[in-house]
Amino acid sequence: MAERLAGKAVADAMKDELSQKVAAIKAKGITPKLGIIRVGARPDDLFYEGGAKKTCESIGMAYQVFEYPADIDQAAFEKAVISVGDNKEINGILMFAPLPKQLDEKKIRSLIPVEKDVDCMTIGSAAKVYTDDPTGFPPCTPTACMDILKFYNIPLKGKKAVVLGRSQVVGKPVAMLLLREHATVTICHSRTENLPAVCAEADVLIAAVGRAKMVKASFVKPGQVVIDVGINEDPDNPGKYCGDVDYAAVEPIVEKITPVPGGVGSVTTVVLCKQTIQACELQNKLI
Repeated sequence: MAERLAGKAVADAMKDELSQKVAAIKAKGITPKLGIIRVGARPDDLFYEGGAKKTCESIGMAYQVFEYPADIDQAAFEKAVISVGDNKEINGILMFAPLPKQLDEKKIRSLIPVEKDVDCMTIGSAAKVYTDDPTGFPPCTPTACMDILKFYNIPLKGKKAVVLGRSQVVGKPVAMLLLREHATVTICHSRTENLPAVCAEADVLIAAVGRAKMVKASFVKPGQVVIDVGINEDPDNPGKYCGDVDYAAVEPIVEKITPVPGGVGSVTTVVLCKQTIQACELQNKLI
């Protein structure tokens, strides 16, 4: 029976630390503040927004939601994003994507100031992540994976890490973060030959492919640590969610595994706040 790497314990420990940091910054007359940009009212955006607001409140951080109608035009939205970016009270910006089809998302993303881009929406932020510039902010989900591994004292130096998925949102950046910790990293995807065998060679397997229960028993081995980033509708249980890992098949084999829900997703909003606080410190030359 594998050890469950629950996200709540990680999030609670991080919140305690961040609360102290926010108090210290407030003592200098500054309050870290997150700006949330949302177009329309998609249920998944509202769900994540609610979690972000709750996390901000729990650590004493400020936030402001900038909400725009789903039919906003390009010129008006560009002006709005520039205005939020220019707002000196806002230290970090979260913009929900994808944007409605009438908007040029690539152009809009480029308008977010890199120093406030706390979820790696811009090419400038990605460049900093891929060149190991510590002033760049990786996406929150891969950072949450790393925070979980760190919290549970899982060694990475010299270990084989396999990342299943090559997206810009999780797969590629988490590979970069694993390299920073001196892991030997393999990135797999849909065209990888002998995919189960390659995954089974890993000491640490990070599943971020976006396919429900794709990772079966043949993908894993005893002693392995599995981080499941996926969040999918469960094909076997309507109305429920599952990860990219077939938990029932994999959990009896591996040594440690994150659950879904209750794993990586539980940590992402805390990472968002952590990176906003760091942005505040950099902008105010506190570090």
